[in-house]
Amino acid sequence: MAGPRVRFAPSPTGYFHVGSARSALFNWFVARHDPEGVFILRIEDTDESRNREEWVDGIVSAMAWLGLDLDEGPFRQSDNAAAHALSITKLLAGGDLYYCDCSTEELVARKGENKTPGYDGFCRERGLERGPTTAIRFKTPREGHTIVHDLIRGDVDFANNTIDDFVVAKSSGVVLYALANVTDDRNDAITQVIRGEEHLSNAPKQMLLWEALNRVSDSPVSLPSYAHLPLLVNEQRKKLSKRKDPVATESYRDQGYLSSAFVNYLALLGWSPRGDEEIVALATMIEQFRLEDVSHSPAFFDVKKMTHMNGEYIRALGVEDFVDACAPWVRPGDCAWRPRDREPPWPAAQFDEVLFTRVAPLVQERVATLGEVPAMVAFFFCEPLSYDEAAFAKTIGEDPLGQALLALGIERLADAPWDAASLHQEVVEIGEALGLNLRKAQAPIRCAVTGTLVGPPLFESLEILGKEKSLRRLREALERVSA
Repeated sequence: MAGPRVRFAPSPTGYFHVGSARSALFNWFVARHDPEGVFILRIEDTDESRNREEWVDGIVSAMAWLGLDLDEGPFRQSDNAAAHALSITKLLAGGDLYYCDCSTEELVARKGENKTPGYDGFCRERGLERGPTTAIRFKTPREGHTIVHDLIRGDVDFANNTIDDFVVAKSSGVVLYALANVTDDRNDAITQVIRGEEHLSNAPKQMLLWEALNRVSDSPVSLPSYAHLPLLVNEQRKKLSKRKDPVATESYRDQGYLSSAFVNYLALLGWSPRGDEEIVALATMIEQFRLEDVSHSPAFFDVKKMTHMNGEYIRALGVEDFVDACAPWVRPGDCAWRPRDREPPWPAAQFDEVLFTRVAPLVQERVATLGEVPAMVAFFFCEPLSYDEAAFAKTIGEDPLGQALLALGIERLADAPWDAASLHQEVVEIGEALGLNLRKAQAPIRCAVTGTLVGPPLFESLEILGKEKSLRRLREALERVSA
C-alpha cells in the first residue's frame, strides 16, 4: 500500500508566518513517518494582485533552513490553469455550476434588512450564458449536511443550507481558491489535508466540489482525510496578528535562532512528545508524531520559551560547530547566507578568526541567540572602543572611587602575570585596598576595557585581549575623564 501524500500549499502574500511553518512541519512529519510518504510544496499563486516573487523565494528559503526537504515541487498553482478550466467545463456540463451577473450593489439592495451573509441564489435558475460580467457559482445542495471527519476535532457538521452558492471562477475566467485547490489535490492524489483551523470553514465547500467532480469524472478520486491544526495565539490569547506580533519565520533566522531549536519548538505548538522532556531529537519527533494526538485547543506562541530553548540548543553545540554557526553574524565578507537586517559591526581588517575561536567558549554559555554574539565580543575587534555612556558615567566618569581603582589597577596589573587566575586575585586585592567587593571592583575595569558592563567573564577576556591592549584601555578611560 502506498504511503501518505501530503502537501503544503502556501500563498506568497507576505513573510513566512510561523503558523505556516508549523503547518509545513506537521505535513512533513506525516510524510517522513512512513518510508513511502511524499511531501509536496505547491505555491498557490493564482492571486496575481497580492503575490510577489520575493515571497515565493522566502517560502522556499525558509523551508530549506528548517530542513523540510521536498519529494515533489515546488509547483506553482498558476501552471495548472488548464486543469482548473477542465474542472469548470465538466461541472458546467454536469449542472453543478451556473453563471451569475449579480453585482454587490444589486445583492445588497435585494437583501434589504436581511443581514444573513452569503449569496441569495438569484441567478440559480435563470439559465444565463457566459458574458463579460458573469462569474461562475457552485450550486450548493439545499438539503442535508456535509460532515467533515477531522482527525483532530472529530466530526464537524455543516448544514448545507448554511453554505451559500459560492463563486468558483471570476468573470475573467480565473478559477478561485476552492476549486483550484480541490482540482490540484485530486491531481496530486493527496491523501491528507493538514492545515490551520482557519480553513475549516472551507472544508465542506471543498468536499462538495470533490464529490461533484467525482460524479462528472470517469475515474473517481477518494476524498482525503482532514486535520485542522489549532490556532496560534499571543500572550493575550488572541490570534497572532501579522501587524502586531513577531510572526515572520525569516526574522527568527535573522536573529540567530537555530533551525533545530525552531523546529523543536514549533512541534510543541499543539502536540507533545511522550515523556516529560521538551527538547527532543528530530528522529524521535518523526517517530512519535500522530495527527490524532494533536490538540484542538489554541497553542500559545511563547517567544520567551522558544528563546530559552534556543539557548539550550546553543549550549549543546560543540565549540567548532558554535563558531561555524556564528559566522553570518561575526565574519565580514562572503557568507553563503547572511541576516537581512544586520552586518558584522567591525571591518574585515579588524576581525581575527583565530581570536574569535578563543573567545567563542566564553560567550556560548551566555547567549540565547546567535544575534547576541557580536555585541558580546565587539570590544575584541572594534577600534576605537565604543562606550556605553551611561555605564561609563556611573562607574568611572562620575565616580572618584572608580577612577582611583583604575589608577591603582594600572599600577598593580602592569607587573601581574597575565592569566585569568592571577588577574582575578589582583583585582580582589585592589578592591580590598579601596573597601570594595569583587563585583564593584570589576565594574570600572570591565567598562574601561569592554565599553560596557555586560559581557563574557572579565578575567578570561583580559587574558585573551592581552596585557598591552588591556592596560592601554585602562589608561584611555582615565584620560577620557580629564579630557
